Amino acid sequence: MTRILIADDHRIIVSGLEAILRDTDFDIVGTVGDGAAVAGALASLTPDILILDVRMPGRSGIDALRDLRAEGNRIPVALLTAEIEDAALVEAVRLGVNGVVLKEAAHSQLLPCLEALRDGRRWIARDLLERAEGADAAGARAGAEDPLDGLNQRERAIASLVAQGMRNRDIAVDLGMNEGTVKVYLYRIYKKLGLGSRTELAIRMRDNGVA
Repeated sequence: MTRILIADDHRIIVSGLEAILRDTDFDIVGTVGDGAAVAGALASLTPDILILDVRMPGRSGIDALRDLRAEGNRIPVALLTAEIEDAALVEAVRLGVNGVVLKEAAHSQLLPCLEALRDGRRWIARDLLERAEGADAAGARAGAEDPLDGLNQRERAIASLVAQGMRNRDIAVDLGMNEGTVKVYLYRIYKKLGLGSRTELAIRMRDNGVA
């Protein structure tokens, strides 16, 4: 028999899983209702596979998975969830989650998933895997974008002069505008870049090779 530990705070869901796995080769050796209780249950019950609900009080299923992998624990983990955000799905895949099953499909997908995990294979529904891959690629593209793209030509010019150490009065003379207008532009620049000071702006420009 393959030993299963379930972490899910909804008793009705646990009862449903027990019904699905009844008279199979999978034996539920324990259940916990909080992600924080997972580590202790693993140590005392020594299951072969862990089923984690994504959303639980205390520490979530993603938190528990993150903790396990950080400790070097490679137990096969299947996430069971009613829904999952792209960021959580991407992180779970990166952490090496072995299976992902939506609760609405558990009656037909849980057993094949657990059989795959028992045999050393990964089981993630194709649509979820495609979502994870798409979200991961989109995040990579966003991370590669120039953080200064939100600035227009005049804002870039002012920011560059700030990075060169010029005062507002000198910037105004250099660009043919009044000092008050320079201050207005700087306020917009700070807001667009999420900065709070002239020094932060100068550092950001230099880090991006603009100054």
